[in-house]
Amino acid sequence: MKTDKLIAPGLVILILVFWEGITHFLEIPIFILPPPTRIFAAAIHKAPLILPHAVTTLSEIVLGIVLALATAIPLAIAMFSKPELEKALAPFLVASQAIPVFAIAPLLVVWMGYGIASKVFMAWIIIFFPITISLLAGFKSCDPEFRVMFRLMGASFYDRLKLLYWPWALPQFFAGLRVGVTVATIGAVIGEWVGAQQGLGYLMIQSNARLQTDLVFAAILWLAAMGLGMWVLVGMLEKKFVRWK
Repeated sequence: MKTDKLIAPGLVILILVFWEGITHFLEIPIFILPPPTRIFAAAIHKAPLILPHAVTTLSEIVLGIVLALATAIPLAIAMFSKPELEKALAPFLVASQAIPVFAIAPLLVVWMGYGIASKVFMAWIIIFFPITISLLAGFKSCDPEFRVMFRLMGASFYDRLKLLYWPWALPQFFAGLRVGVTVATIGAVIGEWVGAQQGLGYLMIQSNARLQTDLVFAAILWLAAMGLGMWVLVGMLEKKFVRWK
């Protein structure tokens, strides 16, 4: 078990050592591919510059998650209670994910401006689908025998939802939420690439134009840390609320 836990860190260290060595051995210019040591140094030393942009991007992501939860949970409940509603909305849900986010990002900036609204909406689009589908699948996976038992006891749909369906679906709900929070950075950053005045995506575009590649990678490193942090946070919430898993 201890050896298994060392595989992932060991692989990361191996990749970083190879990356560092190959950049020095081939004398790759820093503006093309900076070594990891320079990237980590930029991420730390330029933290005062990066932090305000990271706070902006994180705010967009968190607001997108809140909006996704506020819409995905009621919609999943409604589609579960009314199967005909699911049949009617399913094509639209799939279509919302089939459209590349790059295609609608410029339109959202035109409609909503360069402020935070278009970035929050982009994050919502990406997060909304996995949460809705996972929660709906969780409701549907409930054991039929338990459904029959609750109906025989005269439980209303609200009681069944509260005492049976919701606890039953929680593991899959958190699975969808984990997927959502980790890919939420994609929507926010794409929105910032198209048009923004603040955020890590904006910082990456500006740094790339100035050939500050180490700062671009440093922003990516901060994004990865944010995604990993949200993944861990959702895992902690899952352990708290799904103790029987």
